Amino acid sequence: MIVHFVGAGPGDPELLTRKAERLLRACRICIYAGSLVSPGVLDLIPADAERHDSARMSLDEVMALCRGARDRGIDVVRLHSGDPSIYGATREQMDALDALGIRYDVCPGVSAFQAAAAALCTELTAPEISQTIVLTRTAGRTPLPEAQDIDRIARTRATLCIFLSVGKIAGVARTLSAHYGPDCPAAVVFRASWPEERIIRGSLADIAEKTEAAEIRSTAMIVVGEALKRNLPASKLYDAAFTHGFRNGKKP
Repeated sequence: MIVHFVGAGPGDPELLTRKAERLLRACRICIYAGSLVSPGVLDLIPADAERHDSARMSLDEVMALCRGARDRGIDVVRLHSGDPSIYGATREQMDALDALGIRYDVCPGVSAFQAAAAALCTELTAPEISQTIVLTRTAGRTPLPEAQDIDRIARTRATLCIFLSVGKIAGVARTLSAHYGPDCPAAVVFRASWPEERIIRGSLADIAEKTEAAEIRSTAMIVVGEALKRNLPASKLYDAAFTHGFRNGKKP
């Protein structure tokens, strides 16, 4: 018996990995992350499979299901939104499974930050502008280490993909404006890749007002950085004077 931690991706079932789809179609017990997993993904689970919404379950209750599945010799799909390695709360589950002697593995998924970039039709890196992407969040019930406060991270002027923070977007925009400038491009992508996806574009000067006017308060990604602009310096990759191993026929 094994517990498969599976990334459900951002919402669109077509963004599942082939392995994730195979595991879902074959599963007999699925514990899934509530409304964060789209109905289209849940539709892949066999009709006669056990389904357990973990939104209101404690860790002990989740582990009780896993113990019961072990006793019956049935594998479990533990379905998490996006990619399980990012804000997935998987570590404590793995620790508990270790204590129970239950095996587990991980099937990665497309993260919301990637789906947001796709929705924006943009590249998150740009030559000479930003070669670093920071995945972060603001403090909430989970505090941030002092050194990772968003004000400190903003000093890098990297492209920021901010999770779980759209409800605090006014404060985020104010903090970031001090480092990026009020004219820096910013966007909010609500439920990236879902049928109800919505995109708000603006700058740090107006993104909060636009987002609040759209009544977007949760389940959205904030993306900030100069890399969101168009007509930036071109990559050297396709420069006629630039050669590399594959283009000139040599192995790297």
